[in-house]
Formats: sequence, structure tokens, C-alpha cells
Amino acid sequence: MSTGSQPPDPPADVSGDAVTGPPTGAAAGSGAGSEAGSVETARVARAAGVIGLFTLLSRVLGFVRDMVVARAFGASQVADAFFVAFRIPNMLRELLAEGSMSAAFVPVFTEKLATAERRDAWELASRVFTLLLVLLVGVTCLGILAAPLLVKAMAPGFSDSPEQHRLTVLLTRIMFPYLLFVGLAALAMGILNSLRAFALPAVSPLFLNLAMISAALWVAPHMQEPALGLALGVLAGGMLQLGIQLPGLIRHRMLPHFTWAPRDPDVRRVGRLMLPMVFALSVTQVNLLVNTLLASFLAEGSVSYLYYAMRLIQFPLGVFGVALATAILPSLSAQVARGDMDGMCRGVVDGLRLILYVTVPAMLALIALRMPIVSTLFERGAFDAAATRGTAMAVFAYASGLWAFAGVRIAASTFYALGDTATPVRIAAIAMVGNIALNLALMGPLGHAGLALATALAAMVNLGLLLASLHRKLPQLRLLAMLPGVGRTVLAAALMAALCAWVADFSLWGEGSVWARAGGLAGVIPVSALLYMGTHRLLGGDEGPTLIRAVGRRRRKPGGEPGAGSGGKG
Repeated sequence: MSTGSQPPDPPADVSGDAVTGPPTGAAAGSGAGSEAGSVETARVARAAGVIGLFTLLSRVLGFVRDMVVARAFGASQVADAFFVAFRIPNMLRELLAEGSMSAAFVPVFTEKLATAERRDAWELASRVFTLLLVLLVGVTCLGILAAPLLVKAMAPGFSDSPEQHRLTVLLTRIMFPYLLFVGLAALAMGILNSLRAFALPAVSPLFLNLAMISAALWVAPHMQEPALGLALGVLAGGMLQLGIQLPGLIRHRMLPHFTWAPRDPDVRRVGRLMLPMVFALSVTQVNLLVNTLLASFLAEGSVSYLYYAMRLIQFPLGVFGVALATAILPSLSAQVARGDMDGMCRGVVDGLRLILYVTVPAMLALIALRMPIVSTLFERGAFDAAATRGTAMAVFAYASGLWAFAGVRIAASTFYALGDTATPVRIAAIAMVGNIALNLALMGPLGHAGLALATALAAMVNLGLLLASLHRKLPQLRLLAMLPGVGRTVLAAALMAALCAWVADFSLWGEGSVWARAGGLAGVIPVSALLYMGTHRLLGGDEGPTLIRAVGRRRRKPGGEPGAGSGGKG
């Protein structure tokens, strides 16, 4: 990306959200205790607020994108072909980039920032960039050549329809270079997040949705095969996701240059961490791949039902679960680097507590309001009432594991911060086998909903085993101290869910116009959220005020100066 020597350090504000970066030297080792832990938890919460805000905007645009796609293609063979083709590079993105590579790179890069010269960290980033570029170019070329085999492996049921198989192969070849751009964007995200600059990486997914919406509205209708226009939108979105982060790298003097050093000890360390993470961090993605493969043998539309349902699950998962996991990894890595294990354990418990606070009510609300939500968002054009029912069934099943999907990210990040990749691999293998067994057992009686339920149950097994192993590894990790808070969360969320279930029976959802249904959701969702937060607070919970204070403070740095998180920097 660049050549030449490394410029001087940037200004002290490198946060993007009022976090000034990890302490170094003796200062890092002093002051460990409950006050320091509270400060670090507040920093993580503020960072999660920045990521969550932009993720929320991205998810909203994602729903707009899905509404546009659903209106144009419904749950047809063309839609199934596009979703399978898109899932192939998207799954590899999770395996090779945002999942494994980022999780392997951030702890090593953060340690380098905390214990060595800044130039050494820049050189490490450059060496990893060069190696990653070569790897991604090779995988992309191989993927384009092997597209027919990949499609046959992912959706063998498509072989019964030669035209659908041909279209899926063509779409896969068009979209495969997306992996190259989004993989480099993931490295840029890891660099900026390690510097506590979270805004630009968090805003970058917006551009994928904008590109796909633009392509669906203005490119696809003018093409003989409209799905090709949508595929071109995916490719453009990947380019934009990388391009939007380059100014941040330049500002922080961290724009990588080309340097081939695969035998560098730190690069090899990233590689050693990355290889097992390819498996351990990708359990959910591989489970979704198995779902797609098996769903291709079920009734037409099954692949699309699972896709649209997972999109709804990814809304709260991305806004809260992924945001908090992304924010907490640099913090945990820095605490491990300076030997503050007690502080790290407090951070893990606080992270899990906050995750449950937001995902348990989200899970119950999605289950109670699944029909109104799906019909309001998607039921128009080629997406009919039968597609709404099919998608709602999958939402019910997937949503039951929402808390586990999010919790796995926090637990896995803890192991990676500790440099332990073997334990998550073993646990992921168990969860993987369990998911396949459950798929085969449930797809017969429950159809595509059985596949979704199997994925949720496998995530619960994964999280339970991860937490049990963490407790053995870190005796000071007080997981049982979370139980009173979990009880408050479940009780308050159950009361909220009762309101949602009562509202879901209104005739409005079956007879009202789309605008009336949208207005109904716009009313019931905030009222339900306020009921939950108020009840939780009356029961003695402090998670809500903690999040509100963190988000309220993220716009200002200590001392009252405008922070980068307010939109000026990062």
C-alpha cells in the first residue's frame, strides 16, 4: 500500500472514541484493581457504543437491501442461486479474514504496540499485509477456477436444475474477488481497532449495503440476467469497504507497505494463531454451510428462508454481540500483555453480563414478534404469505440461540487474548459434530426450521464448554457471580415478551397496510424496550445505566475535549 520509512507518531488521540490506547511500561503494571478494571470496562463499553451505532446503521441499510432483493426475487430459484453464490466468498471472509485473521493479528499487534517501538508495529502490519495479499489472491484465483465444484459441494441439490446450477456458478465467479478486498479491509480493521480507532472500521460495512441497494435498483433491472447486477454490487461494496479505511491508516501512520518476510517470528506467530482459529472461530459459518447444503434438498425456498431469518438474527447479534466482542479483544490483549489477569477476568465477566442483558430480551422479542416483523419487512412483490411463514419458522429456531451466538464471541476472544487456540479448536470440533448430528435428526420432522434449531443448539453447546474450560483455566473468573444478574434479566425479559406476544395477536398484522404494520412495530418495539429496562432497573440491575453512561460519554474525552467518536476523527 505504501513505501518508504515510517513517519513520526500521530497525535495522542488515536481512539476514534475517546480511548487513548493501551498503557505501556511501568504505568501499565501499576494501578491494577477494581478502579482500573471499571475504567477499562467503561472504555470497552464506549468503544462498543461506537461500533454498535454504526453497526445499527449498517443493519438498517441491510434490511433495506434485503427488502429490495426480496421484492425483486422473492424466495425463488434465482434468489436461492444468489444466496448460495454469495455465501461462498462470505464464508471464506469469515474463515480467512474477519474471523481468524483479525483475532490472530490483534493480540500480537497490540502486544507489539505495548512493548516495542511504534515502527516495529508498523513493520509487523506491513509483513502481515503482504503475506495476506498473496494468500487472498491465490485463494481468489483458485475459487474462480473451482466454482463449479464449490457450488456442487455447497448445494448439491441444485444439480437437478442445470440452469440454476449454471447461474450459481456464474454468480460465484463474479463475486469471488470480493474476498480479496474484504480480507484486506479486515486487516485494516484489526490495525485501527488495536489503536482504539473504531469508527472507520465500523462504518465500512455501510458501503457494502449501499452498493448492493444501488445495484439492485439501478443496475440489475437493465441486465438480461438481473442477478448479475446484484453480484456486481457485492464486488463494488468490497472495494469500498477497503477504500474507506485507508484515510484512517494514513492518519495513524500505519498504512502498510510491501515487504515479504514470511519467516519473521511475529508473522509466524500470527500464522500459528490463525490456523486453529480458521476452525474454532468459524463454527457458526460452517454450520450455516451445512444448513445450506441440506436445505438444497428440501422444498424450494428453504435456502432463502434460512438466509432471511439469519439476517434478522444478525441485527441484534451485530449491533451488540459482535460490537462488544470487537471492542473487548484489544482490551483483553493489552491486559494480558501487562499481566493484569484480575482486570482481564473482570472484563470478561462484565462483557458476558452486558451481552446477556441485551441478547436475552432481543431473543424473546424476535420470537414473539416474528410474524409481524417478517411480514412488515419482506412480504411484498414476489415474497408472499407462504414465504413469510417459512421465514418466521426459521426465525423462531435461530433466535433461541441468539444469546449463545453472542456469548461464544466473548468467550473465544478471551482464549485468543490468552494465546490459547487449542482449547477452542477442541470445543469447536465437538460443537461441529453435534450440529451435524442434530441437523440430520431434525431436518426430517421440522424441515428447514430443524436446520436452524440445530445451529442454535450447537452454539449453546459451544458456549457452555468454552465457559467451563475458561473457569478451569482462570479460577479467579467469577462466573457464578453473574447468576443474580441473569435471573433479573430473564424475569424482566419475560414480562416484556408477554407484552410482545399479546400485541402479535392483533389483526393489524394480517389485515393492515405495510405502513400501518410498520407504524405498529415502531410503537411496540420502543415501548417493550422501555418496559424491559424499567423492570430490570426496579429489580436492582445496573447494566442499563452502565451502557447509557458509556454511550453518553463516548462523545467527549476526559477533560471535556471533543472526541473522535463524535464524528470528527477516526
